[in-house]
Amino acid sequence: MNDLAAVITGSAGSIGRALCKVFKASGYKVIGLDIKEKNGVETDEWLQGDLIRFVADAEYRDELLTALRSASGTSKIGVLCNNAAEQRLARTEDVSMEDWQVSLDVNITAPFLLAQGLVRDLEESDGSIINIASIHARLTKPGFIAYATTKSGLIGLTRALAVDLGGRVRVNAICPAAIDTPMLREGFEGRSSSDLDSLRLCHPAGRIGQPSEVAELALWLASPQASFVSGACYEIDGAISSRLHDPV
Repeated sequence: MNDLAAVITGSAGSIGRALCKVFKASGYKVIGLDIKEKNGVETDEWLQGDLIRFVADAEYRDELLTALRSASGTSKIGVLCNNAAEQRLARTEDVSMEDWQVSLDVNITAPFLLAQGLVRDLEESDGSIINIASIHARLTKPGFIAYATTKSGLIGLTRALAVDLGGRVRVNAICPAAIDTPMLREGFEGRSSSDLDSLRLCHPAGRIGQPSEVAELALWLASPQASFVSGACYEIDGAISSRLHDPV
């Protein structure tokens, strides 16, 4: 045991589950935070929390931050992993104000407020913040206007926090491309199986990623071996962002 706690948001999703499993196996006390129920996620503590309310309601925000500290017990909070995200898909003319605001609240504002609320805890433990961003922060496609904008903002927040906090708390981001999750597969329902094969082949690595690979990278970023890494945005994308797609 390393006597540190890891707060992981969006713990009920596939990447969240993998994050919880990897950090717990490494000796962290894992505190899962999600609006959904636990349903078998490997954590030591579980809090059901609404990040939209966390942003809008200052009293609720203080209550949830207090609950996170209480859940850590005798362990110091050493990691904040902002993994929770909203992916509201629509073309520009169809994006509702609600979808836009929810995307901003969950994908940018909540990570900032969690960082702000836990910064002294993280400083005391020589801890770090890890933001799970997306390849859409840099490369996107039609229909992802709200998601891509907020993930770009999360990258900006990562770099700004790293500079603003300096040596007090390290802050980094991970930008996955296609990861094999139920959410990804739901997007292919009703389509030919060859479509998913085409997605795999778009990645020069010849496959899509696994949630555990994102989690292992996050664990390394939180480790002493990455003590000089801050303000970095790691692409875990099977080289797809280096590939030129053209008619030739």
